[in-house]
Amino acid sequence: MAIEVGQRVKVRRLRDRIPANMVGKIKENPLGTVDGFRMVDGSGVGVVVKFDVGFATWFFEDELEPV
Repeated sequence: MAIEVGQRVKVRRLRDRIPANMVGKIKENPLGTVDGFRMVDGSGVGVVVKFDVGFATWFFEDELEPV
């Protein structure tokens, strides 16, 4: 799956690095827009997703699916 900036995605699973207040918001509406990419753990690439409610956080590609 090639994820691109501007693409709409759905969060399909959450890892424990996300604060609890964000987890609740993501579970209510798991759809967002890819806003960019960032380096994670020195070798991986994270996908930055911006949500309609006004916050953004990053995910590994296997946590997302295109919509």
